[in-house]
Amino acid sequence: MTAANNNLKSPWESYYGPNMGYIEEMYENYLRNPEDADPAFRDLIAKWGPPTSAAAVNVAAPTTVIGVSGSNNVRAMDPSFLKKIVDAGKLVRNIRMYGHLAADNDPLGIVAPADTRLLEPTTFNLSADDLEAIPASLIWEEAPESIRDGKQAIAHLKESYTKSFGFEFGHIHDQDERLWLQRQAEIGMASKPMSAKERIALLDRLIQVEQFETFLHRAFVGQKRFSIEGTDALVPILDEIIRELAHEGAQHVMMGMAHRGRLNVLTHVLGKSYEAIFSEFHHSQNKEKDLLPSEGAMGINIGWTGDVKYHLGAHRSVKENETVETRISLANNPSHLEYVNPIVEGYTRAAQDNRKEPGYPKPNFDSAAAILMHGDAAFAGEGIVAETLNFKKLAGYENGGTIHIIVNNRLGFTTESRDSRSTHYASDLAKGYEIPIVHVSADDPEACIAAARIACEYRLKFHKDFLIDMIGYRRHGHNETDDPETTQPLVYQKQRNHPVVTRIYGGKLKEKGLLTDEQIEAMRQEGLSRLQAALDEVKQNDKSFKQPRVDEASKRRKKEIVTSVPMRKLSAINEELLKWPEGFRVNEKLERILKRRTTALEKDGKVDWGLAETLAFATILSDGTPIRLSGQDSERATFAFRNIVLHDIENNNTFSPLHKLPQANASFAVHNSPLAEASVLGFDYGYNVFSPETLVIWEAQYGDFANCAQVIIDQFITAGRVKWSQKSGLIMLLPHGYEGQGPEHSSARFERFLQLAAEDNLTIVNLSSAAQYFHLLRRQAAIINTDEARPLIVMAPKSLIRNPSVASEPSEFSGGSFKHVLEQPGLGTKPEQVERLIFCTGKVSIDLETGLELKAGQAPDQWNWLHIVRLEQLYPFPKTDVEQIIRRFPNLKEVLWVQEEPQNMGAWNYVEPRIRARVSNQTNVRYIGRPKRSSPASGFQYVHNMEQQRIVSVALNRSTLN
Repeated sequence: MTAANNNLKSPWESYYGPNMGYIEEMYENYLRNPEDADPAFRDLIAKWGPPTSAAAVNVAAPTTVIGVSGSNNVRAMDPSFLKKIVDAGKLVRNIRMYGHLAADNDPLGIVAPADTRLLEPTTFNLSADDLEAIPASLIWEEAPESIRDGKQAIAHLKESYTKSFGFEFGHIHDQDERLWLQRQAEIGMASKPMSAKERIALLDRLIQVEQFETFLHRAFVGQKRFSIEGTDALVPILDEIIRELAHEGAQHVMMGMAHRGRLNVLTHVLGKSYEAIFSEFHHSQNKEKDLLPSEGAMGINIGWTGDVKYHLGAHRSVKENETVETRISLANNPSHLEYVNPIVEGYTRAAQDNRKEPGYPKPNFDSAAAILMHGDAAFAGEGIVAETLNFKKLAGYENGGTIHIIVNNRLGFTTESRDSRSTHYASDLAKGYEIPIVHVSADDPEACIAAARIACEYRLKFHKDFLIDMIGYRRHGHNETDDPETTQPLVYQKQRNHPVVTRIYGGKLKEKGLLTDEQIEAMRQEGLSRLQAALDEVKQNDKSFKQPRVDEASKRRKKEIVTSVPMRKLSAINEELLKWPEGFRVNEKLERILKRRTTALEKDGKVDWGLAETLAFATILSDGTPIRLSGQDSERATFAFRNIVLHDIENNNTFSPLHKLPQANASFAVHNSPLAEASVLGFDYGYNVFSPETLVIWEAQYGDFANCAQVIIDQFITAGRVKWSQKSGLIMLLPHGYEGQGPEHSSARFERFLQLAAEDNLTIVNLSSAAQYFHLLRRQAAIINTDEARPLIVMAPKSLIRNPSVASEPSEFSGGSFKHVLEQPGLGTKPEQVERLIFCTGKVSIDLETGLELKAGQAPDQWNWLHIVRLEQLYPFPKTDVEQIIRRFPNLKEVLWVQEEPQNMGAWNYVEPRIRARVSNQTNVRYIGRPKRSSPASGFQYVHNMEQQRIVSVALNRSTLN
């Protein structure tokens, strides 16, 4: 039989007797479980139908068939030959699955060869004659007509899977995706040659990349730049991806990367001028003395806050065919290499979401795309990578496919791969998320471009992530002042004799007759001329240069913001919030709880924490401000007070009243997040930075868990404004309060945020009233898209959520505003008698109120010696309010700061100097609370209760006056 001759009869006609019995037995097994049958046998069934029908009418068929070549060579079609077909099919499968192990993509040849025996015909006892006798179509379903037999098919497939590309698609579960990827590898994009014009342009681009680095090396001796050399092909890969994405209509391309190669990407991809970059080098302080082998260059940017030049981002707009404008953005990134990943993901989703209509925002995945560049050691080593990859198909976080590039130089600082990961490839983590992978040599620019095109086509077709593992090397040490030969002597000995990629690729183009030595040299000279001209201009303008500075004075405007809402509007909204679709059945217990809100806004009603929040959300939406709320269990809330998404008890359908609210004029997104803090907080921060008009809220399951996101807090949220002029109005809700739940469910580490507060960078609050929360949310929504916007850190309540003392009267919502301080009602009415003034914040203020045993909200005369003040806002410190309160009490003997956190935690160390500066020398300032501890809270309920009781009793005991 032959695939090339359709006139031949069915191959089943060649079988009779025992051989036919064997075939029929195979067919019976096939009918029971087709997946267990050999691929070659399944192919025969698909092409020729079942063997039994043919056998019934051709019992005396001949025992030979014509060979594939059509020659006189004939061969019996017996079980042994059928096994050859099956084994050849196994060989094809192995080439597709494991061909990457033999791929020629290690530029320096420093990795020990893998065991590739599974890719050899001899492993299956297949000779060249055996393969020649097998039709190509039996082992390769889509073999081109030019490939007729198995030998040719195997040769072609090995060429595809082991030459320049290392394809890893076997872990993709979806059959359509896997077949599409195979086609791209075997007869698609990977085998499509570039035109002469494209090849010449590619070489020119590589020359630009190389010359930029070598010019910096000569012009600014001893300065760090974390050069791209050894992975130069990254720039043309980015060029190609951006071009493809723009062609498909992407209006935004968001990129994130670490410092290596960043300057080259900034200038050649983002369009930052040579003059701007040279100026940063030329005016860096101590530029020849800074020899520390680290990312942080001492002396750079002295005189202002800012950041080192290889952490900075940029923006650029380009037009594809003068029709579609695409804005390219490279995110600012500190030296926590991979932590920019979720932030870029947040940028991208924010660019895709349409937030103008009520309901969930409607994403358009084609309107924006993300490109993330990773280090090989960091991709395998930093957990934030896995957290971010997990966003791939999560409804609130997916973006239609991120294109990942591992800029693989096989080193992490000085650590070699064998010490930095337990996996064969740096990219192996991606397999768990079913992300296709292409390993490609940085010394093969055309293969790099083909990989970029496959990645873009895959994203366009399947809206999923794709990873390019571009394997190169590092020309210098960790930075240009570092000597790498002390730790990698053999690698750098090889590297000294290894030609750079422009020489390798230029030589190939000369061999093809596309360029001459003279033409290549002309490209080089043209590039050098541009670089030198830019440097000359910087030097000429040296005298007019002034080091930029940041004004350390606070620029926050103090205007009053109206946050109250008319009662008529509140009542109408509250009524709508309690309407559900016809036939929608809510849990009976929950329904009773929610229905209690019906009378909350009446004259004698009370508004608890949950309703105050929902009313704030609803009124913010009615003002046209979109909201995004995410966190672990945010739909219900950890303490089950929110229930903003309801579930039908019969079919688990969901419904949110805020999505159908008639008064809403913007979208409301609420998402239960994956069990992660760093990536989700980073995502929401990025979403907010890109979409500053959206009120973005991240909620920790417990405030303590925010410490898992400390890098995002330290490097981005608290410092992004002064480092990069990156504004954010993100809200962090951090449940905080001591209820005897142990060390991990008590403290949101209040003290850490207060330590990070400076230069008017945050707003930090600890609230004790539902109305205060309502006005705070509305105040934040009013300023998020202005110069006043700052991240808002909320020490949110736990037990207070349902405490009647926290509920507020309806009049406090229709009137009033957020108060920086609250004074205890019923106290301080006789200022001249007050001897002790207590300042406190949050839950302990309610504990103190309970200890007073107020009657009808008033304290008896026995408490005239005492007054209690709650600091609702800690930062910026309400110094004017505090001063005015202290001045009211002329006979004050002492001021106490009362807290439930240990003395070395909480707000004490922050407020103590600020209070002391505002009292007279005759007034003592003392601390009441838990002693200094290494752990934030006791794990024993009885110990907690005893300590809490002691704090309250000492604070309210007049005999303890000093």
